[in-house]
Amino acid sequence: MRSPAETLDEPARAADAPRARAGEASPAFNGNSIHEQCNRANGKRSARARRRNSLDHAGVHETRGPGARERFFSLGDRASWQVAERMTRARVFGKRPVGVYLRFGEWTWRHLPRSITTRRLATGYARFVHGLVRLQGDRRQYFGTFFFRNRPQLELICRLAELRRRGSAVRIAVVGCSLGAEVYSISWSIRSARPDLKTTMQAVDISEEALAVAREGVYSLGVSQLADEPMLERATEDEMRAMFDREGEKLRVKSCIKDGIRWSVADARDPQIVDSLGRQDLVVANDFLCHMEPPEAESCLRNLARLVDTGGYLVVSGIDLDVRTKVANALRWKPVNDSIEDIHEGDRSLRLSWPWRYWGLEPFDKSRPDSNVRYASAFQIGEAT
Repeated sequence: MRSPAETLDEPARAADAPRARAGEASPAFNGNSIHEQCNRANGKRSARARRRNSLDHAGVHETRGPGARERFFSLGDRASWQVAERMTRARVFGKRPVGVYLRFGEWTWRHLPRSITTRRLATGYARFVHGLVRLQGDRRQYFGTFFFRNRPQLELICRLAELRRRGSAVRIAVVGCSLGAEVYSISWSIRSARPDLKTTMQAVDISEEALAVAREGVYSLGVSQLADEPMLERATEDEMRAMFDREGEKLRVKSCIKDGIRWSVADARDPQIVDSLGRQDLVVANDFLCHMEPPEAESCLRNLARLVDTGGYLVVSGIDLDVRTKVANALRWKPVNDSIEDIHEGDRSLRLSWPWRYWGLEPFDKSRPDSNVRYASAFQIGEAT
């Protein structure tokens, strides 16, 4: 499951980082740029439909309610939390003015130059706003996802897989695999970077509907109906030609990339998931824990860590940083700081969402004494044997 970047306002999307470079189209793709076809199809996307796409998958149903919110308020300051709590509860003529405050604040923020929004005072205000958003937001799961969503993280996954090589196949589990974009991106990246490395991959999700799409491996050139996202917009022309066979207006994942992938329905919160999947060398759990309330996300993260074999690695992004930091420190995980800042900035949809969406990712702050743990998305679990 994935964070709904589709709900970003148009000013934010216009400020988005440049898309992946498009190469020359081959005759097999009818001589037309796939990105041009994607762009034409993307014009049909409906913001209202995107907001309706809140189906549950990858480990939790819709989550609401408070539940130890003060403990996870981003500023960590009791007075600030009390102010934010009063703001979220206040009502005028039966309505909550905090919604109007946030909409006006977001509009203003989007129109300010980066030279202002990156200043320390503005960042401090944004942290308060993000805490306020997290207090009043209804957390829901989404199908929205992309191929090659975070390239620096994909490169790190390839390196970690190589480190776990033991003569036999490296065991990898992708939890919350959604429509399969991340699974196929990992499979293709490892095969391209380490063609001699054998892998067995478990791809699991709680949604049978999502798994059916992932297992088939057929995707639209434009906006995916289920994800309501242009899932291929971050892939280059060369990557699409290498990964897919063209079938009219659809692209089918090549069989060689599907080899070694086992798809199954599972709940990330279920303690029995370890028995059904077995221990793994590398577990990837991206972009669904942020949609859980902090206490449930913490419990789920602890459960997923049990999947990792001693000395293996857990890759987890798209989660409340307070939750991940707390669990990592409590269980004494060893952060992998290789490319830590590049990975943190690698998914533009998460970064552009901050501070106005609960799933938004705060800027990388080198001055924090816990920055090596707080901003790490990969951890080694236990000592390697």
